[in-house]
Amino acid sequence: MNLTKQVRVLFLNEMEKLEKRLFRLEQGFELQFRLGPTLQGKDVTVYSNYPPPGSPYNRHKFHPLQWHNPTGREEDSDKFCKLDLQIAGSFQYRFNQSNGEGYIVVDPVLRAGADDHVVHLDCITLETFLSKCLGPFDEWEDRLRVAKESGYNMVHFTPLQTLGKSRSCYSLADQLQLNPDFSRPGKTYTWSDVGKLVDKMKNEWEVLSITDVVYNHTASNSKWITEHPECAYNLVNSPHLKPAWLLDRALWHLTCDVAQGKYATRGLSALIQTDQQLNSMRGIIWEDIYPKLKLWEFYQIDVSKAVEQFRSQNITGGKSDPKQLVIIQDPEYKRFDCSVNMDVALNTFIPNSNGPAAIEECCTWFRKRLEELNAEKHKQMNFHHEQAVNCILGTMTYERLAGHGPKLGAVTKKDPIVTSYFTYPFEEISLAEEELMMHQPDKACYFMAHNGWVMGDDPLKNFAGPESNVYLRRELICWGDSVKLRYGDKPSDCPYLWDYMRKYTEITAKYFHGVRLDNCHSTPIHVAEAMLAAARSVRPNLYVIAELFTGSEYIDNVFVNRLGITSLIREAMSAYNSHEEGRLVYRFGGEPVGSFVQPCLRPLVPSIAHALFMDVTHDNESPITHRSAYDSLPSSAIVSMACCATGSTRGYDELVPHQISVVSEERFYTKWNPKLAAPNPSEVNEKSGIIAGKKALNRLHQELASSGFIQVYVDQVDEDIVAVTRHCPHTHQSVVAVSRTAFRDPKTSYYSKEVPQMCIPGKIEEVILEARTVERKAEPYTQDLKFINGLPQYTVEIREHIQLGDSKIVKQAGITTKGPNEFVQEIDFENLTPGSVIIFRVSLDPKAQKALAALRNQLIQFSPHFSSGSLQDDQAPPVLKFPLATIASKLSIADLNQVLYRCDAEEQEDGGGCYNIPNWTPLKYAGLQGLMSVMVDIRPKNDLGHPFCDNLRSGDWMIDYVSNRLVTRGGACAQVGKWLEAMFSYLKQIPRYLIPCYFDAILLGAYTTLLDTTWKQMSSFVQNGSTLVKHLALGSVQMCGIGRFPCLPVLSPSLTDVPYRLNNITQEKEQCCPSLAAGLPHFASGIFRCWGRDTFISLRGLLLITGRHIEARNIILAFAGTLRHGLIPNLLGQGTYSRYNCRDAVWWWLQCIQDYCAIVPNGLAILQCPVSRMYPKDDSPPNPAGDVDQPLYQVIQEALQRHAQGINFRERNAGPQIDRNMRDEGFNVCAGADPVTGFVFGGNRLNCGTWMDKMGESERARNKGIPATPRDGSAVEIVGLSKSTVRWLKDLSDKNIYPFKGVTVQREGKEVTLTFSEWNQRIQDQFEKLFYVSEDPSDPNEQRPDLVHKRGIYKDSYGASSPWCDYQLRPNFPIAMVVAPELFTPQNAWKALEVAEKKLMGPLGMKTLDPDDMVYCGVYDNDLDNENSNRAKGFNYHQGPEWLWPIGYFLRAKLHFAKLMDQESYQKTVVLVKNVLSHHYTHLERSSWKGLPELTNENGQYCPFSCETQAWSISVVLEVLHDL
Repeated sequence: MNLTKQVRVLFLNEMEKLEKRLFRLEQGFELQFRLGPTLQGKDVTVYSNYPPPGSPYNRHKFHPLQWHNPTGREEDSDKFCKLDLQIAGSFQYRFNQSNGEGYIVVDPVLRAGADDHVVHLDCITLETFLSKCLGPFDEWEDRLRVAKESGYNMVHFTPLQTLGKSRSCYSLADQLQLNPDFSRPGKTYTWSDVGKLVDKMKNEWEVLSITDVVYNHTASNSKWITEHPECAYNLVNSPHLKPAWLLDRALWHLTCDVAQGKYATRGLSALIQTDQQLNSMRGIIWEDIYPKLKLWEFYQIDVSKAVEQFRSQNITGGKSDPKQLVIIQDPEYKRFDCSVNMDVALNTFIPNSNGPAAIEECCTWFRKRLEELNAEKHKQMNFHHEQAVNCILGTMTYERLAGHGPKLGAVTKKDPIVTSYFTYPFEEISLAEEELMMHQPDKACYFMAHNGWVMGDDPLKNFAGPESNVYLRRELICWGDSVKLRYGDKPSDCPYLWDYMRKYTEITAKYFHGVRLDNCHSTPIHVAEAMLAAARSVRPNLYVIAELFTGSEYIDNVFVNRLGITSLIREAMSAYNSHEEGRLVYRFGGEPVGSFVQPCLRPLVPSIAHALFMDVTHDNESPITHRSAYDSLPSSAIVSMACCATGSTRGYDELVPHQISVVSEERFYTKWNPKLAAPNPSEVNEKSGIIAGKKALNRLHQELASSGFIQVYVDQVDEDIVAVTRHCPHTHQSVVAVSRTAFRDPKTSYYSKEVPQMCIPGKIEEVILEARTVERKAEPYTQDLKFINGLPQYTVEIREHIQLGDSKIVKQAGITTKGPNEFVQEIDFENLTPGSVIIFRVSLDPKAQKALAALRNQLIQFSPHFSSGSLQDDQAPPVLKFPLATIASKLSIADLNQVLYRCDAEEQEDGGGCYNIPNWTPLKYAGLQGLMSVMVDIRPKNDLGHPFCDNLRSGDWMIDYVSNRLVTRGGACAQVGKWLEAMFSYLKQIPRYLIPCYFDAILLGAYTTLLDTTWKQMSSFVQNGSTLVKHLALGSVQMCGIGRFPCLPVLSPSLTDVPYRLNNITQEKEQCCPSLAAGLPHFASGIFRCWGRDTFISLRGLLLITGRHIEARNIILAFAGTLRHGLIPNLLGQGTYSRYNCRDAVWWWLQCIQDYCAIVPNGLAILQCPVSRMYPKDDSPPNPAGDVDQPLYQVIQEALQRHAQGINFRERNAGPQIDRNMRDEGFNVCAGADPVTGFVFGGNRLNCGTWMDKMGESERARNKGIPATPRDGSAVEIVGLSKSTVRWLKDLSDKNIYPFKGVTVQREGKEVTLTFSEWNQRIQDQFEKLFYVSEDPSDPNEQRPDLVHKRGIYKDSYGASSPWCDYQLRPNFPIAMVVAPELFTPQNAWKALEVAEKKLMGPLGMKTLDPDDMVYCGVYDNDLDNENSNRAKGFNYHQGPEWLWPIGYFLRAKLHFAKLMDQESYQKTVVLVKNVLSHHYTHLERSSWKGLPELTNENGQYCPFSCETQAWSISVVLEVLHDL
């Protein structure tokens, strides 16, 4: 795989609809879709409207994506489908018939200059121009040059089309024609001329151009809208607006009356100046207007007419609910023309008889109900009236009374009470006559709704649609110069409008590099989608910006996703102080300084929309009106340091002290004149306003983005001073801008002369610029009549690229050290006045630079990312002359256990422990996995404030721990330790704030190298397996290791391939065979590390399948050496402290020998391997290795012989010294094989010889010494395991590979031989009869039908001392199904497995008892001690909690028997298996232990008493994957 290609992975999950999440990607990225846990194993097809190579984009056309399965196996958890992203825009994906869906947004690539160089989005510095203020086209260049000379690289033009009568920049009369104002008499300019200028600006000036597109309205005087009134919301196509239109006309007539003084006697003159007058207005509307309009009548029914219709119709039918009777709105909205469903009425009001009196009574009830319905409509209209009055008075308050409002003065026809909501192109007549016109289509079609915006409304809903009452309730803030356009749902709803706007879009995209979506939040989103698709077909790399006022980031994301918006406009003017301004810089871009290096392949995570951060937009007032002229420069500097696109509006830099109105401004912008000597209202140059400062800031902004300064740190130095750092993670150069804002005017407000000292880490190379806003001699400001002029008395005093000693702002700079390798420059300011900016370029000190370059050079072996800024170190330590992969190749897997894992208990045994992070928690492992488990959470979030990172920054303790721990171990581990030590020697020489990032880079590289080394030593099943297989296989490394003290008994000295080492204390050679821990952290060390049962349940998956055959052989032979009484130990205790109290371990051991012979090449040779018998006789003292050696096959035979003869003994040292809870009878161990059935049996009611071995411990609950699950008699899994062994030995014996034909036993003084063939057949003949609980209640084989609780299952045991225990549903019979499937009738087995699936299967494990059982309890709490004998002291350990290892056998059994059913059953089972395993995959990834737990509480809930990672849990899942 290409190591530098950026790949993002999106995990899909059932029903996940992510249209409100933003996923931003770049061209050249690869996006992979993978199945999340809820979809694993299911047949999923992913579709996308991203076009296949060579095909055009069609947003409605979705293509299926092809799955790639890297392993080519049935286990396909790694499969993915992908998109190679080569085009910009918004693209949708969905899967399984919109079961889940989402969007991705691919950024455009912008290019400028004659060389077509790329302009990164974060390089953009944009300036907005009101196009109408550019003047005649032949003067544009001189006016636009101001942007070029001010350092901007993008110009935003407001629309260049013909304007409407209001002269608003956004009210367009003709969307296809260039504004004729730009032409001169005798010279008409066209779009082609504009295109040539745009090209010149791009190629010669390196300035790109964008313009607005306005889709949701057109000027009221647009000629085309009168020719095509269907394109607007009028009273013909939108009759629901008729009541609102009538109210609107009434308010117009009220305007006329007030203007003429008709209401003066009622306290309402034309000039409205008091709240009392507003109250009079309220009274007039309520008393005169509303009663006259009677708007409720448009929503009511003619009661008399409806009653007559009711009376005349046949009155028959059944009873209905009267509430179902509702008013049906008249679609034409005529007074009293609504109706009701007469069928419902006839079925609701039914007479008692056919007599006239009964019918009349019904009519009366019907009339009463209709009057109630009408009254509800009246009441509803009153609510609308109330809101309408409030909105009318609110508008009047703002427009006529408010200090910040326009103070319109007297009510006139030009300045009405409120802006009309609708056009009215006819002569004025009375309101009554106008109402008649409302129903005449030839006139009503010209009553068109104006556009506007609604405060707090849902932007995704159409406020002019029939579901909305915005116009009726007067909630619209109306633009009286524009008509709202009505597109409908699709082009066929209004063909002319769609076609017209498409042409408009294509013209725009042809000539401009991008568009600003005007009024985006109110534009129908489906319309904007279609238009932008048309624009991108003309210009694929279209830059799209928009300003959204949705009030919700999630709603913003809907627009960004569906429209493919590149940048959202954000404004510094929204900041109420310098602290907030700094926060916005941090919010809108960049990552924290010292961020971690992210891998090229990583999960796709949601992001925030890319920002175009503007100091002011053209819609808002000049900041000078709210702040001060002195603040323009420092606030610009703060904005310019943001790691995103930035922008401004023409006039800001010239210090224009008022808003340049998009509606009323008719003056022209000033031109550029570099030779200008004194301020001139028609011209500007670098000395005008803050232009010189802005030019330097814009160029710096572009340099920072193009040079990779992607990291940001914002420091609020004091109330007014903000320091913004931009940092480059490749060169580790920084640029630090210190800005002293002046929100308050320094002339009239107090600012302290004491400026806090600043500490800047590193070495200051230069002062990039220092600038101050200063006053100069000039005429006082007067607003020019022809040109938009700024304050002439201010200019910027600027000095660029000077040395620190030459600065006029810095008083002195001292160098100090903070720690051994942290150089800091202390800056004292003397002239950082309000309105000042100083920007430093900072490098690391030379020693740190050299160390970092050498470190990056070493890291190239892991990723080419580190190439930039790297340098070879000729004095590098010798260990670094070789790549780590070469050093790691000398490690054995046992060594890798030391390097990667080892929990605290294992380390303490060696005299150490896991690293403890102060104020947090100890690491889970001492090896690298302990660190990686923490960093895997920190890295993607860049959580540099985590205690882990604090510890790294504070000192070298963790760094030294990691290397020293390995160096002291000697051997190959020490070489890895020395390599780390050498790498850390560089790390210790760099600034502390960079240490977490580079510590992570070193360890991540080392970790991945070591994992590759591990997998290379494993089987092809692992090497070629999925990520899940590989990560589970690491459980083999995690669990199988060798500590300071060997856990296994010594093997026969004559055995080859046994590992040896030198004992550090005795200096003698000793065996060092790795052993398997049962689980971490509880069963990791000492005598509690190795258990016979756990070892041999785990051995097949962790050692045989992974290819660790020598380790498997040595463990099998070591346990063989401890055979005693025909059993192998439960607790091994190195063989000398063994307890022989389990009946099943020996059968798991025998199963593993069988598996070894089957899996390992020439595996049968193990039968001849020498076994050093520790106990040649039951009462022997422990014998040293080599004293008594036997071939393994003889030890196997002894185990079977002893079972056939019968085993009866009392445990040695019986009593509280070996088990403080067990009662006396429990120490008596018995086992044997039933001569009739062949079943292996054993145990008694007071001991527990199987894996369900919980012994009661609570005296309070009186369960102490009582086993929760004795499972005496013949446990089903032991019967299955013994059958498997006997069958196997029969087959070997038949082939003369095994020298014994059977077992010989003493029966009544006689020697009797039981052949393996006979034994095998007896079990086969009896099993189904005695273990299957038939679905037939009259089954003659059923001895205790009274105890049957579930039918169609297999018993958990046969012959238990408590007979009802035999019938409990537990997850043990699937074990027998896997090891001895021949015992089971396939149909019966399948049904039993279905019951187990339904009743026992949990998310990760299997319930250990049927939840319908009276003693079931699914939550294990070993600390609980109460009087409940079923729960106290964890008595329910195996009475409900969900253990993981049985699920492996359940799934394997399902797979086996599914193949015997039919293809459909098998496919469904594969889906089930994959889905279940996906939960294990998820747990494995999230677990800081990187393992699978021993058990969970019910329904997969976390159990704090469980081992966090358990050998057999990992092993069985590997076995399922192997079976797949």
